[in-house]
Amino acid sequence: MGRLDAASLNGMSRQQMIASVGAVVSEIAGSKRLKINQREQASITGELVDDMIGLGPLEPLMADDSITDIMVNGPNQIYVERKGKLTLTDVTFRDDTHLLNAAQRIASSIGRRVDESSPMVDARLADGSRVNIIIPPLSLIGPVVSIRKFPQEQKTLDDLIPLGSLSPEMAAVLKIASASRLNIIISGGTGAGKTTMMNALSYLISGGERIVTIEDAAELRLQQPHVISLETRPMNFENQGQVTQRDLVRNALRMRPDRIIIGECRGAEAFDMLQAMNTGHDGSMSTIHANTPRDAISRLENMLMMGESSLPLSAIRRQIVSAVNLIVQVERMRDGVRRTSAITEVMGLEGDIVVMQDLFRYEYDGEGKGGILEGRFVSGKVRPKFAPRAGYFGLEGSLMEALR
Repeated sequence: MGRLDAASLNGMSRQQMIASVGAVVSEIAGSKRLKINQREQASITGELVDDMIGLGPLEPLMADDSITDIMVNGPNQIYVERKGKLTLTDVTFRDDTHLLNAAQRIASSIGRRVDESSPMVDARLADGSRVNIIIPPLSLIGPVVSIRKFPQEQKTLDDLIPLGSLSPEMAAVLKIASASRLNIIISGGTGAGKTTMMNALSYLISGGERIVTIEDAAELRLQQPHVISLETRPMNFENQGQVTQRDLVRNALRMRPDRIIIGECRGAEAFDMLQAMNTGHDGSMSTIHANTPRDAISRLENMLMMGESSLPLSAIRRQIVSAVNLIVQVERMRDGVRRTSAITEVMGLEGDIVVMQDLFRYEYDGEGKGGILEGRFVSGKVRPKFAPRAGYFGLEGSLMEALR
């Protein structure tokens, strides 16, 4: 590192930097008669370049497509998630400073900073991966970095069937629901596969529709030609300039969208989202953190109260049942497999109670070989409330066939 000229490296592409650093590594290896071959020299060069412009020791983990999450708990403890299971790796940073330098590079790449005055940051890497950083004094174990990797290949509903995430009949109903322009909420816990499900549902949207997506950190990759992606903005160093999801939802309504897709609804923007769903922007979607479809309704009620505290609960529930048609509950189960545990239709109100019915649910039977859960996706064998709407699109027969 002492032999490298930092000024000359500035502005070089990665390949140019590898060539320059590789020449220095080769020169030192020759002058000191080090017994390292060309492959080992290339490995050293790669590690040095990763340290200078990349994520250092994390780069090989980022390149591993089987890894979905990387969790750095201080410099000496790095976990990864593969197929829903957490494992400890042998990857380490040299010390807190080494890890902090990598964290600061991530933050600075999007015009943010992470230091004692701003010890928390959400960022997004160039490949779309989502990063959260928290450092001392808030973290007592050193810098902590959590990376949710962005899958390179987006999965369709048909791709999720062989993975055990849902049945062919469930996929057929969801396809009909999207084609019928139902408003859909995807509910689940952290890492349950909500974004994967939303991306899969988005494949079914017509290419002729104007879609506005609103996210804190852009993860959705829609394939349609007419997509406007909006991203929130945090406060700047002077605690000014913040743009919230609610601001973006309100602005999106002035952009003549056919559908509005909110990456994750978790605050006062829920009121504006449901208003949009109720005023001609049918076919809209969002995700929400909740453990069951009933919990998702309760969470929506709480968020609506945050946005409009003067509304009575009865009015809030009427707003929900008139806006939301379907709740898709996804869950990462204890065997690590992400499954659609329920597809639930919002029927209406009986008094002050929100009435719902399960079109499908996952029934657990036991545990098989290798700890994999055994169970079945069971149809509720009910006639959906949205069957006439599916009939309007010529899909009622297909819907009833899938629900037999």
